[in-house]
Amino acid sequence: DEVAQGKGIKCSLCTKALKKIQALAGDNPDEAAVAAAMQKGCRALGRTMGRLCQRLLKKYRDQITDGLQNGDTPRDICTAMGICQS
Repeated sequence: DEVAQGKGIKCSLCTKALKKIQALAGDNPDEAAVAAAMQKGCRALGRTMGRLCQRLLKKYRDQITDGLQNGDTPRDICTAMGICQS
């Protein structure tokens, strides 16, 4: 069904964006490093995906920052935010 497909697309976008952000933020990122990586990571996804990415980051900024600082995988973070199904 469409909802599941939408979830799949959002899930892969979330995972892709967080992988990029994680790579940009480095191994032991502080909040500033994560914030800078979020900006760069979304821009790297192009215009349409970049806008979705920005919206995602605004809504879940704290959870993403905490997750990356805890060393969680992008998939785990997206699942914790309810975007991906576990």
